Amino acid sequence: MKLATVSIHRPVFAVVMTLLLVLFGVLSFLRLSVREYPDIKPPVVQVRTVYPGASASVIEIDVTTPLEDVLSGIQGLRTITSNSREEASTITLEFEIDRDLDGATNDVRDRIGSIRTSLPLGILEPVVYKAATDSSEVLWLAVASDRHTELEMTDIADRFIRPRLVIIPGVSSVFLDGERRYAMRVWLDPERLAARRLTVQDVEEALRDQNASIPSGRIESDRVEFGVSLKGTLHNPEEFEAIIVAYRNGYPVRMRDIARVELGAEDTRKLSRVNGTPCIGVSVMKQSKANALTVARILKERLPGITETLPEGMTLIVAWDSTASIERSLYEVYLALGMSLTLVVLVIFGFLGSGRATIVPAVAIPASIIGTFTVMALTGCSLNVLTLLGLVLAVGLVVDDAIIVLENIHRRIIDGMPPMQAAVEGTKEIGFAVLATTIALVTVFIPIAFLTGIVGRLFAELAIAVASAVLLSGFVALTLTPMMCSRLLRANSHVSAAQSFGERLIDRLRFGYRAKLIRAMDTKVTVVIIGIGASLASLALLFQLPSELAPAEDVGWFAGHVTAPQGSSIRYTDTYVRELESMIKAVPEVEMMYTVVARGERPTIVNKAASWVTLKDWSDRSRSQQEIVAKLNQHIPALTGVKAFLLNPASLSDWSEKQSMQVVIGGLDYQELERTARTILKKMEDNPGFISPELDLALDTPHIAVEAYRSKSADLGVSVSVIGRTLETLLSGRAVNTFTQNGRQYKVIAKVDDRRRERPSDISGLYVRGNGGELVQLDNVVTVKQASAPESLNHVDRMRAVTVSAGLRDGFAMGQALQYMDRIAKEVLAPGMRTSYAGEAKEYVESNRNLYVTFGLALAVIYLVLSAQFESFRHPVTILLAVPPAVMGALMALTAIGGTLTIFSQIGLVILIGLVSKNAILIVEFANQLRDQGMNVKEAVVEAASLRLRPILMTTGATILGALPLALATGAGAAGRRQIGMVLIGGLIVSTVVSLFLVPAAYAIVSRPSLRPTAQRASERIEPVGHVSPGI
Repeated sequence: MKLATVSIHRPVFAVVMTLLLVLFGVLSFLRLSVREYPDIKPPVVQVRTVYPGASASVIEIDVTTPLEDVLSGIQGLRTITSNSREEASTITLEFEIDRDLDGATNDVRDRIGSIRTSLPLGILEPVVYKAATDSSEVLWLAVASDRHTELEMTDIADRFIRPRLVIIPGVSSVFLDGERRYAMRVWLDPERLAARRLTVQDVEEALRDQNASIPSGRIESDRVEFGVSLKGTLHNPEEFEAIIVAYRNGYPVRMRDIARVELGAEDTRKLSRVNGTPCIGVSVMKQSKANALTVARILKERLPGITETLPEGMTLIVAWDSTASIERSLYEVYLALGMSLTLVVLVIFGFLGSGRATIVPAVAIPASIIGTFTVMALTGCSLNVLTLLGLVLAVGLVVDDAIIVLENIHRRIIDGMPPMQAAVEGTKEIGFAVLATTIALVTVFIPIAFLTGIVGRLFAELAIAVASAVLLSGFVALTLTPMMCSRLLRANSHVSAAQSFGERLIDRLRFGYRAKLIRAMDTKVTVVIIGIGASLASLALLFQLPSELAPAEDVGWFAGHVTAPQGSSIRYTDTYVRELESMIKAVPEVEMMYTVVARGERPTIVNKAASWVTLKDWSDRSRSQQEIVAKLNQHIPALTGVKAFLLNPASLSDWSEKQSMQVVIGGLDYQELERTARTILKKMEDNPGFISPELDLALDTPHIAVEAYRSKSADLGVSVSVIGRTLETLLSGRAVNTFTQNGRQYKVIAKVDDRRRERPSDISGLYVRGNGGELVQLDNVVTVKQASAPESLNHVDRMRAVTVSAGLRDGFAMGQALQYMDRIAKEVLAPGMRTSYAGEAKEYVESNRNLYVTFGLALAVIYLVLSAQFESFRHPVTILLAVPPAVMGALMALTAIGGTLTIFSQIGLVILIGLVSKNAILIVEFANQLRDQGMNVKEAVVEAASLRLRPILMTTGATILGALPLALATGAGAAGRRQIGMVLIGGLIVSTVVSLFLVPAAYAIVSRPSLRPTAQRASERIEPVGHVSPGI
């Protein structure tokens, strides 16, 4: 190895290269963005179209379907879903994760523009929203007070708090939840209107005529110019009450005579509370590329200053913080990284018993790890839980190369060779093995980097981080390590007691192992059959282990959801939400609870509510989040008037508002879909593994159908549009114009007093103006019928669909749930229907398929690479025989801890391929060298396995202890770390023990008894192999 020789003879050159590596690594570390996970949210574009007065069925046919038809062909579209409800159509387009969001948004706008003229004339302009793949809510604040009204709190939040939050670096927008914006409410009395022969149109006209501010031009002279404006705006209820609407019998009819005017709230159909106290929620969204931790830190630093400026008695607190679990998870991984580094260094010292020798890997590990940050920055990676997890694993991996080189040089020095010569010859002898093991391990990560979809994006950065660290460790092992060995290691005549004990222990282990290996070689075929047979038999565990997308993580918060029966009022829903809040507040681990009653945008869905519950710090509670939620779910059935359930947030995505199991049933007819879905729902309710199954389709929402007698209304001079506008104003509330207060404009809204619109019959008592200015009562020109109508109609991939969703109880994994759903779907689906999965279930199915392919691809790639390195198709087979025992050990470890097969454990299995191959490569490569020197197959493989026992045990021990902090992880995000740690530890232990006999036996079987063309093989080496000392 020329590079190693140059580094040994030019130590300054080796040191400078390493220092540059560290310097650029430190600079890159400071520039890396910090987040919980890589950006795994796909680009999403939403199209929202409002069609005033239209029913859900009309929206579906006239608006949603034409838009879906034109949008479905956009490049990179993954799924298209839609929701058609009264007056509004919402189409959601999810694109492939690599699709450019801006480009996708432009394509959507272009497609809409191409059919805009064919859409109904009455619709408002479709609005296109782009959901940035990395923008999300950082935290929610709550403005609360026992002295101020919700109107006053909204005003303060809107005029003082929001402007100070939106200027924080990294904040994209700030929204108010449960807000009560000022509005001048004109509450009309239909009876008084009729008594004075007035209609809604008269009131609206009076408001527009007498509440106006219109620029009137200029007055100019030779020297002065004046702007002229009409100050006709009104500002308070008294001024609005004094408006003259009309004259009757010579007397003015003022607004106060026909209406009650007050300064009230624009919308009261949404409630928010924090810890049971009414509040105004403040949602803070970060920019797509902003660091959530930095945004949250700056905001919390500024919070006391903002609070000090609030009116006395008003508070501003953090109601929910998404970064708390992220910060804690990153802290735990940093801690694991430090512990891993310490344990690995202690293992090396324990084997070598030399402080000087231990310094070498103690320097090589951080140099390789820090240098990795440069590659991460160049490839656009971030510092997240997974990349840091990869670096924890890398601590045990990067030290392997240093250990192999160090141990070989150290053994030669102890045999009496001068340090400089030992460094040169020892590196030459082991250089090919170092290259082979490094390339083999990096090769394993190539298939991971090519995974597609969310799982591919999730683990690509981990693959880059680990592969970079391993490559750099190989570079350091062939430059800095031999140089340091030549300067630090000495053949001391005085050997410490610890070193002497360590050497004696290794000698005993080597002697005992050599004796057992020689006996095993006499029955090598039996050894191989037993080893492979036992490993393959253990694959039965693979089918017994439950499987899921990711393990349930304790993130320190959970969500509660309430759905009241269709047609329920907000007061009815809130009654049961308060009962749920009381249940949750009784839990001693609960620290904060933020509740919103009525979900979605206007018109809000008043029969739905949600609570976000923050738990005390992990160190301050003995129960996990999952245990608390499971216990609370046992009491949920007591809420008999609503359907309620508690959800643990999904570990890897933002499905916190949807249950983990989502089955989509597609068909042509909603009635038939509903019948089938309810059959499936009943079967899910009978299975104790599902929590709170529910449908998203309701065709029986209470509805009032108003139908005009067209001929009669025409005879009386009443148009259908006048009837519609009258109903809209009186029942829904029409914003007539605006007024100004505190420098802001607010709406003037006319509407029938709530007490006058409580019954369907109240509609018949309303009046409109007909021919000759006479009033016509509505019951003369319309019929009012109570009926049922769909609340909303959904499409999935342009097909009418209903989604059945449910949570999963502990012990009932996603894989088991999917098998059950597949079985009952075959039993109940009618011809023409189809099923698919959504949300977490969909990602599980796709990730499972991808990761099995990745495992097979990793085996194939590493086999081909090893074949090229060894110029043989036989020896890679011998090396890869170490993989089945590793899988056996990993599955046994998962079974022992009650774990599940997740993407974390599956990625651990892929990494194991490279790890266990390294030990086998050491044996096979050294055996080949000994055969080149004239030994027969049996002697060569026994000698190679014996001499390489110590580096094998050292590298295995270092990797195991490096993964130990992961296996013993606690706190936020511990479940995933525990799984991958146990997979590596279990796999390495079993594979090392078994492969120490299986690999030599298989090598003796597949190797030809005659000598290979050794002269040719030796000539193909990069450098000639030096003399092999018998060593110790």
